[in-house]
Amino acid sequence: MFDDMIWLNEPLKYEIKGNNLSVQTGKSTDFWRETFYGFIRDNGHFLYKEIKDDFTVCVTFAGEYKALYDQAGLMIRVDEKNWIKTGVEFTDSELHISTVVTRDFSDWSIVSILNCSKEITIQLTRYGSALRIQYLDENGCWKLVRLAYLDIPEKCQIGIMCCSPEREGFEVEFKDFVISEAISKKLHE
Repeated sequence: MFDDMIWLNEPLKYEIKGNNLSVQTGKSTDFWRETFYGFIRDNGHFLYKEIKDDFTVCVTFAGEYKALYDQAGLMIRVDEKNWIKTGVEFTDSELHISTVVTRDFSDWSIVSILNCSKEITIQLTRYGSALRIQYLDENGCWKLVRLAYLDIPEKCQIGIMCCSPEREGFEVEFKDFVISEAISKKLHE
């Protein structure tokens, strides 16, 4: 599973054991472009594989969130100016589902997670240039976080990401990373 994937910005420390990946982030790592803060960061940790056509990718993860902007989850990437990252982010002293869509400039949206357990499962589905982002709630139901647009060529990079913009050593565990055929386009079951 993780063994045949490639690092963009290898982390400080990582270990793969079967279907599990443990990561410890490097100092001041992030993915961001311009908006609001005026800087560009492309040094976050991204473990990926290239894939073509439509797909659904899913992963379960848990982190030791302590510092502002500690984050972990999934990323789809075309290049350094076109990508989406989504997952859990620590901001305003609580955990949020976070999505950053970047098309030259980054935008950021967050949704507070009221009943967040230690682990969270998130999935991203590609339908051409449309991307559907969902998380699994405490009742086992998929909740829509965002339906986003990204101009994606036939082949793109997909994988897990983690960052710690304000520190070094954020620890996160990923498991059950699965890429499969795209789920149904039906948004409302």
